[in-house]
Amino acid sequence: MTRMPVVADRFYPAHPEALRRIVEQMTPRVPQKARQRALAVVMPHAGYVYSGATAGATIGRVEVPETVLIMGPNHHGRGQALALGREDWQMPMGKVSIDRQLADAILQASPLIVADEEAHLYEHSLEVQVPFLQHLQPDLRIVPLVVSHVPYAVCQQVARELAVAIGSLRKPVLMVASSDMSHYESRQQASRKDHMAIDRILAMDPEGLYNTVLGQHISMCGIMPTTIALLAALELGASKAELVRYTDSGEASGDTSQVVGYAGLIIS
Repeated sequence: MTRMPVVADRFYPAHPEALRRIVEQMTPRVPQKARQRALAVVMPHAGYVYSGATAGATIGRVEVPETVLIMGPNHHGRGQALALGREDWQMPMGKVSIDRQLADAILQASPLIVADEEAHLYEHSLEVQVPFLQHLQPDLRIVPLVVSHVPYAVCQQVARELAVAIGSLRKPVLMVASSDMSHYESRQQASRKDHMAIDRILAMDPEGLYNTVLGQHISMCGIMPTTIALLAALELGASKAELVRYTDSGEASGDTSQVVGYAGLIIS
């Protein structure tokens, strides 16, 4: 079985050449030797007209290895709380295989993560990241993980298990945490709230991030994958985070009364 794209021609162009052009336009041409080695990135997942420039600016700054673990929120409520996909993905720019070695290592290390395709059927948050990754890594293999709302203690356990699985491979793995920020608030309010969350990421404070987003009612849809990615990166030796770009949907639409916030961060 192969997972087919579900938001092509809605969130991004379905035609391969049109998609290549827009991804290339949105991704800075950074020389290979100037790209950072990163353990994780946080990238937005809206339609490319809104968040593509932030996603491209972020991923364009880092080395994209052949294996990428993509974690995103569950927008549809289908499937398991921690659902790992094992089907290869057919994308407009070509087929993307699952890294079976990493997928098997994760399932062996974690009793909480289960193989489940249902959660991936209609989920866009992971799919929209793939063309950017393909653009920078022609030999891309992925492990897709959809994450529902889970307690902080579960985030901690899953992060430890992911770090064990990644560490066992003895090859570079990049984690991509897919998340938009505040939803449908004024630009001023969204920016204020979003920077409270961003500050916790920059401080390398995953528990503070989790508690701030929930306690301040920040509608950051990818809080769980971002918390897990930050925790796992710390387990793997991360020491700093950097904000690449913050913007909102009003930059494209002109409407600043109800925006969605977008942030791109690098954790290394």
